[in-house]
Amino acid sequence: MDEPPLTSFSVTHDASDPVAYLCAWLALVPQILSVVYATLVWSSREVEVINMFVGQMGCEALNFLLKRLIKGERPPRIRAKGYGMPSSHAQFVAFFSIYLTLFLLLRHSPHPSDTHTPTTFNQRVALSVLSLVFAATVCASRIYLSYHTVNQVLVGCSAGAGIALAWFALTALARQSGWIHWVLDREEVASLRIRDLVVEEDLAESGWERWRIVSKRRKSEREHAARAKLK
Repeated sequence: MDEPPLTSFSVTHDASDPVAYLCAWLALVPQILSVVYATLVWSSREVEVINMFVGQMGCEALNFLLKRLIKGERPPRIRAKGYGMPSSHAQFVAFFSIYLTLFLLLRHSPHPSDTHTPTTFNQRVALSVLSLVFAATVCASRIYLSYHTVNQVLVGCSAGAGIALAWFALTALARQSGWIHWVLDREEVASLRIRDLVVEEDLAESGWERWRIVSKRRKSEREHAARAKLK
């Protein structure tokens, strides 16, 4: 007797097909990236991370509207709720990968320090290619599971890429005109500890020098306390 389809992660797939099982996991990518966004926004308070997150949510809102305007049905082979045109997964990952690529290659220019060597341009290119390949894999998974047609995925990719390009251009204009720094200088924004450092330094470097000063001071205090005990 054939195994029944397995339903998990709100995605129906064939339990006997390992590729379908992997595709079902890939269906969780938007949720996982949303958690990553929220974590980075809260922990880093970086305006660039906030900009990207706002653009991503705007992309999602536009997808919601497009689906209800176009009302394109999903492939008949799958029983799924909601409209299929354009693919929200494809639009989500297209925006994420394109905006990340634009940031890494055109805006992010980290400077080396005495304690840190930032990512090189070639490394940033490799990371960009990796993000684009991963996005393409997510898109292919939607077609493999028959949740979307090829056209629905292509339209989703086009919409996500277009929004990423437009949002990147808009944030670049906001930087050039001084609006970003004007907003950051506002007292109510400063109280939220929002900063603009990741353009010129890696996230791993942010706050590291301050930590080294604190660490050295604590080490000196411990050594001083140990010498005092010996006297």
